[in-house]
Amino acid sequence: MLTYEDVKNNSAVRTYIQRADESLTALGYTEHSFAHVTAVAENAAYILSTLGYPERTVELAKIAGFLHDIGNLVNRVDHSQSGAVMAFRILDNMDCPPEEIATIVTAIGNHDEGTGMPVNAVAAALILADKSDVRRSRVRNPDMASFDIHDRVNYSVKKSVLKINEEHTLIKLKLSVDTKYGSVMDYFEIFMGRMLLCRKAAEKLGLQFKLMINEQQLI
Repeated sequence: MLTYEDVKNNSAVRTYIQRADESLTALGYTEHSFAHVTAVAENAAYILSTLGYPERTVELAKIAGFLHDIGNLVNRVDHSQSGAVMAFRILDNMDCPPEEIATIVTAIGNHDEGTGMPVNAVAAALILADKSDVRRSRVRNPDMASFDIHDRVNYSVKKSVLKINEEHTLIKLKLSVDTKYGSVMDYFEIFMGRMLLCRKAAEKLGLQFKLMINEQQLI
């Protein structure tokens, strides 16, 4: 049975993730390397395990999280779809069962806010985990004077916490934002589509999505 550790330690997978991130670096994007995909894998697992999904479903969510951005190796445009195709080949070569490949590939192909939808629980968890990874350490531009809006917003986030309440009715993304670097309006300018997709993903899991910035509820 294919495990998350098998995928995480696969040399080809690691090469694709590294090279994809190198392409995004050249294009001026924030970090999409091992720190990001590991955080997404772990948060997707946290969501489904907290909600009582079977261990195997949780494992599939972790695998989807780790693989979700490999499509950036091809191009940033439609990277979710190209990543899904790449993941299909990788997982098939690793003898993953077709029904599990289907779940993972569907989640990867639906994680981007441009065309994605939370069509199953793994896709929903992946969306929430991916869109909640906003943090200062993702910014790679050393020159604050040349920050674009994505740099400003990510750099302004001092702390980001994704948490499901004890009653399993709400999932909250709580951000601590230093408004010296980016405003709340900046956040909404670039992330509104992502937050609306998070709301749909939460609903797929039977939850309400709440966004809190500096202790103020905004969604």
